[in-house]
Amino acid sequence: MLNPDLVGRTFVGANSFTVTEESISEFCLAIGEPNISVAPPTFTIKVTLAESESLLKNSGLDWTRVVHGDQRFHIHRPIVAGDQLTCSSTIENARAVAGNEIVTVRSDLHNSENANELIASSWSTLVVRA
Repeated sequence: MLNPDLVGRTFVGANSFTVTEESISEFCLAIGEPNISVAPPTFTIKVTLAESESLLKNSGLDWTRVVHGDQRFHIHRPIVAGDQLTCSSTIENARAVAGNEIVTVRSDLHNSENANELIASSWSTLVVRA
C-alpha cells in the first residue's frame, strides 16, 4: 500500500540530462522512427523513468505486483539535440479500485538553463494488482 502522505510530494532530480544526436538516433532506431531530427514524445521516458523510480522507491508499493496501466504526454516544444533537461516527478494521485491500487505520477522536464521553460510533461499510471 502506498504511503498516503506521499500524494502531492515532488522529487526534483539532482542531475541534468544532455540530449545528444546520438541519444535521439539510438532511441528512434529502437522504436522504428525514421525521423531523427527531433526526439519522439516517448523519448521523455529515457529521462523521467529514473526520477520516478527514485520517488517511488520507498513508497510502500509492492513492486512484484506492479503493472504499467497508462502513459500520456504533453509536449510543449520538441526535444532536440543540445537540450539540457532537468526532471521533477510528483505523485499526483493514489486510489483503490476493485482491490487494486492505482498510482499516477507526473514527470516534468524543464530546460536546465531556463528553469521556467517547461518542455514536456508525462503521466504514468501504475496499477498494483490485488
